[in-house]
Amino acid sequence: MSDLQFDRHRRLRISENMRALVRETQLHTEDLIYPIFVLEEEGKRSEVPSMPGIYQLSLDLLLEEIEEVVQLGIRSVLLFGVPKEKDAVGSEAYNDDGIIQQATRLIKEHYPDLIVVADTCLCEYTDHGHCGVIHEHFVDNDESLPLLVQTAISQAKAGADIIAPSNMMDGFVAAIRKGLDDAGFENIPVMSYAIKYSSAFYGPFRDAAGSTPQFGDRKTYQMDPANRLEAQREAESDIQEGADLLIVKPAMTYLDIVREVRDRFNLPVVAYNVSGEYSMVKAAAQNGWIDEKEIVLEKLTSMKRAGADLIMTYFAKDVARWIQN
Repeated sequence: MSDLQFDRHRRLRISENMRALVRETQLHTEDLIYPIFVLEEEGKRSEVPSMPGIYQLSLDLLLEEIEEVVQLGIRSVLLFGVPKEKDAVGSEAYNDDGIIQQATRLIKEHYPDLIVVADTCLCEYTDHGHCGVIHEHFVDNDESLPLLVQTAISQAKAGADIIAPSNMMDGFVAAIRKGLDDAGFENIPVMSYAIKYSSAFYGPFRDAAGSTPQFGDRKTYQMDPANRLEAQREAESDIQEGADLLIVKPAMTYLDIVREVRDRFNLPVVAYNVSGEYSMVKAAAQNGWIDEKEIVLEKLTSMKRAGADLIMTYFAKDVARWIQN
């Protein structure tokens, strides 16, 4: 065989230390953003049935969760509110004493260095479950914008470090950026859900947040999963309107979009490893069909390899433990 000419790629795979030495993509605890659902109740820690290991937490139990997050080295959390009362315009979203505002103040009082990302949307707060004001069963884009601005300002006043609008209204970044600037919050970045598909992977989240639409669906404002070029237009618009970070949601089935956004734009890219992706892995692992740790690490590494700088994931605490060990 000495007369054959070929490359010996296996030389760099010969041992674990050798593979680690030349590893191209690294997953770090600092890359992770951990979503938390906060209940407007007391003494309640309720596991989400479709999301094993994920809980709705009442405000009085929140700091226990935050302490664990901090001890694990996770530097960012994403807050979703589950209010007691809802109405047609989601007024609890922009209530200065709303559940997200209370949770943010509590976290910043005890852990001022932890980055609090506030989800800025109305769907958790409206009685119809849609992300804006409804007129004749249709979400009114322009009438919804001022309410989103009020929500963002209220969250910033409470101490949120990053505003993350997830509603997919046209012009939502421009409106929120101007609103924040006018209110004196010009240093608060906007982490835009720039590319958010109308995905079947959101079901478990809607259980956790109580945000299932009471009629119709969200396909008139969230993106068609079949579209690729539209994602570039959406991202470009948000950048022009003042976005500081770009989210691609979901992540696992849209890695091609993550890569294209990374290649075309120079803002930080955030991949959202959504609830359905989490629940599928959990269900398979509980049935003994897969190795959960290996699957999760491979999946999240693929998001980094595709170009994500940050990853929003319900696996954040597990991953932080695995990295530490």
